[in-house]
Formats: sequence, C-alpha cells, structure tokens
Amino acid sequence: MASHSVEDIKRTSRGLRGTLRASLADPVTGALAEADQTLIKYHGSYQQDDRDLREERRRQKLEPAYQFMVRTRTPGGVLTPAQWLRLDGIATAYAERGLRITTRQAIQFHGVVKRELKTTMQALHAALLDTIAACGDVVRNVAVGANPHLSGVHAEVHALAAALSAHLLPRTRAWYELWLDEALVAGGEDTPEPVYGQAYLPRKFKIGFAIPPVNDVDVFAQDLGFIAIVEAGRVVGYDVAVGGGMGATHGDPETFPRLGDVLGFVAPERAIALAEAVVTTQRDWGNRAVRKRARLKYTIEDRGLAAFRAEVERRAGFALEPARPFAFAHNGDRFGWAEGEDGRVHLTLRIPAGRVWDREQPHQTGLREIARALLDVDGAQFRLTPNQNLVLANVPAALRTRVDMLAAAHGLDLHARATPARLDALACVALPTCGLAMAEAERHLPAFLDRFEALLERHGLRQAPIHLRISGCPNGCSRPYLGEVALVGKAPGRYNLMLGADHRGQRLNTLYRENVDEAAILAALDPLLARYAAECSEGERFGDFLVRTGIVADRSLRLELVA
Repeated sequence: MASHSVEDIKRTSRGLRGTLRASLADPVTGALAEADQTLIKYHGSYQQDDRDLREERRRQKLEPAYQFMVRTRTPGGVLTPAQWLRLDGIATAYAERGLRITTRQAIQFHGVVKRELKTTMQALHAALLDTIAACGDVVRNVAVGANPHLSGVHAEVHALAAALSAHLLPRTRAWYELWLDEALVAGGEDTPEPVYGQAYLPRKFKIGFAIPPVNDVDVFAQDLGFIAIVEAGRVVGYDVAVGGGMGATHGDPETFPRLGDVLGFVAPERAIALAEAVVTTQRDWGNRAVRKRARLKYTIEDRGLAAFRAEVERRAGFALEPARPFAFAHNGDRFGWAEGEDGRVHLTLRIPAGRVWDREQPHQTGLREIARALLDVDGAQFRLTPNQNLVLANVPAALRTRVDMLAAAHGLDLHARATPARLDALACVALPTCGLAMAEAERHLPAFLDRFEALLERHGLRQAPIHLRISGCPNGCSRPYLGEVALVGKAPGRYNLMLGADHRGQRLNTLYRENVDEAAILAALDPLLARYAAECSEGERFGDFLVRTGIVADRSLRLELVA
C-alpha cells in the first residue's frame, strides 16, 4: 500500500472507524476491506494468512487462509495470575500456537479467525485488558525493564509507564464501539486527538524505561527511552534518549538501524510532559511523504539533534537538565530465583522465543498450574520481559518449593540446565504468519541453536554468554542489530550475518556476510570462535573481542553527555 494512501486512510477514518463494522460482518470472505486492514492495526490486530498453505489454496482456487494476530496493551508487561489464566483461556478457545510473549512485553495470539475476533476482544476486556493502540502509527506498548532485584524501584517506574501509556492513548471511542457495542454519541466521530491529531503519527513510536544496571529493554533501540537514575533506593529522575530504532530495508542506504542519543535529564513529575513534547514534535516534523523514512530516527538525522531538542524544550515549557551518570552491565535477563527487597522472591523463567504452548513440553499447562497456585497471593505478578521471558514476581518464600516443583514437572526449568547462548537467544515470529518475513526465525531458532552450541562446544566455549538474535526480515522485531551474533532474513534459508554488538545494548553490529545459508554462516563463525577461544582476555565478551581485534567496526554509542 502506498505511503500516501495510508495517510489518506487515517485522515478519513472517522476516528479509526472506517468501514470495519461492515468488513467484520461480511460472511463472504475471511478478510477485511483493504483500507480496514490498515485501520484494524490501531485496534491491536493485523490481518495475516497462513503462508504455509498459501500455494495449496491458490491451486485449489481458494482465498488465502486469512487469520488475525491480536496483541495486548500491557504497559511494562505486568499481569496478575488471574489475568494470566484469562489469557490462557482465550488462547485455548480462539487462537493457535498458544500465547506468545513479545519483545515489547505484550501477549500475542495468532490464528484468530474473523468471526471470533469480537469475542476475543470482549474476553480481553473481561480480563481488564485491551488491545488499543497495540499496533499502528501510535505510541505502542510502553516497555519497562523487568529487573526483579529492585522491586520498589520497579514499582515506581512501572507506575509512571502505565500513566504515560494512558496519557498517550488515542481518545477515539472506536475500539469500545466496535468490540463492546458502546453506542456512538452525538459528535463522537469528531473526538479531538490532542496528541495525535487527525492523521495520528507518521509511523509507529516506541517508548521504553530501563532500570540500570540492566538494559533488558534495549533503551537505545527506542524512539524515546527513559533511563532511571536511582539514588538511595528511589528514582530521582530519568536520563532521556531519543531517536533509536531497529528497522531497515535491504539494499536501501536511506534506511538503517540507529541508537538513540542522550538528550538530558528530567525529573519524574516532568516526564509525561517531556514525552508528549517529543511525540508531538515527531507528529509534526516526521516524514509523511516517504513512509520508510517516517520514524523519529530519520527526523533527527534530517533536522539535527540540536534543533530537535530546542523544539522539544519549547513545547514542554522547560529545559532539560544535564544528563546524569549511569552504567549498564548487560541487556539480557538473569534467570532463576532472586531475593526481593521485601522478603519475597522472584523467579525468571526462560520461554524460548516467547512461545507458551504445549508442544514438546507442557509449558502452557505448567504456567496455568503456577498461576492457580499464586491466584490468591496478594501482589503476585506475571512480568513479561523484553527478552521474551517471564518473571514470577512477589512470590512468598513459603511457596518457592511448590513453584519449583511445578516448573520442573512441566519442563519450565530450562534456566537451570541450558547454555547461556540458549537462554539469551531472541527470535521474531516470522513464518508462517508474518507477511513481511523473508526467512524463518522462531521456527529456525531451535535447530540453529543446536548447531551453534555444537560449534561452541568444539572450541571449549559452551558456557560463553553470546547473545544470538534471529529476525525473518530487516525490520528488526527481535532487535537483531544489537546481537553479538545475528541472522537477518534475506530469502528462504538465507540470511545476512551481523556481528559485533556489545552485551549492554550500546553498540550496533556490522554486516559480516551477506545473503548466505546456514552452512556458510557456521563456516564463517568457526574460525572466529576459534580465535576468540585462543586470544580473548579474561571476561571479554565475543562482540567486544571482534571489535578490539578489528574483525568488525566499532559502532558504539557515544555517551559524552554522561561521561
């Protein structure tokens, strides 16, 4: 769809209503009208089809096997055990392949057919959840680092993230009218959008909050990042980063991944005003003529950081303070049990590719049983992490043994027996449902990990903590450009091999081999791992070694503002 037509669809949508009601009621097709396929994104859903079946259905002269992905809006990925059980029930009743934890701390359902979309949305509402603005040219689900060691700080940061999410929601009542049969009040179609305006944003907009020393949210990959500055156990404010983003287009030098720039420091009570100023500046300055150049990172590249900062400060009504020092130790999750600040404990479970379903192991059943065990525990939480894993938070110490037994009985104890590479690996959904996928990702991850681990074993590196990320296309949903080793899909069975990011989320990787198959990828990695095993300094990470030895370029973020 041409970029100008997307802008036209938004402007003429009557507050994201379009003809969605008629499209959903049409019994002739499993699809929506073309314009409605754009508008339903703002309601938290994508129309897709099963690409595994596409050719066979074409031969049978049948339309594609249309289905919908539904994504929740869950700021910071915090759920109660009761909500987890509701989500589990929705996945069982209406979706395929269980639940999926995303890298933005949402839950995705795949394979929902059109006739069951409304029932799915209503079931989510009954669980005190929704899907408003989970997709589309709006502020997406606000992500928050899931650091289980700092419970009090996490609560502060999560509260701000939830308030910011609510502040930046679209004001249209279209979601409630369409899915919950709320009546359209007189003039309702003309509800003003004080933040978004009539045409919403030029492209999607991502916000993330990081809690040092853990950068699990990859804060420099966000359009707008907040880095919590903690003193004496309290959040005194946030360093603000702008202009990060992972998306790119193969072969197009006008598009590229970018790390955010640190602008300065803001007090907690001013963070929402600052965020609104950043979003509205992007709304008005962003490129609406060329959609692939419409993200904030390109606005800053084109206008300059100084001009962007001046405009943000003008709109916010105050100047940013100088950035304060911070330090990140890593951007992965730390698995197993952690002691909380209040005597409770937290368990981080490894969920491969974020997929929760009873396939090779009864993971979905196991988490259902754990949720039931925690159902009546005041304050217990299921925290979705930005690395597709799950933290069982605020567990009473007396229940630790019970939770451990349930996890082990259902194969959820991978964190206790897997290699670091397997624990830290990320993969996007890709085939068979993502329409942008050029190669496999989630489905390829297990087999590739087996071969990658064998290579590590050969060189005595089985316990080396190397971050591996696989993406089915260059758009970067698994944040591949921040992987020490990354595969970015180019064609079926072929990838670009990217190397040399760091383990703190502060350096981009570099193209090392282009358009190669798995055998060529492993052949390229073999001598590099051999050198790493023989020549690395004590404690030196693989990505750092590749940069130090000149094998790949240094694309580190410069942090002069916080030096």
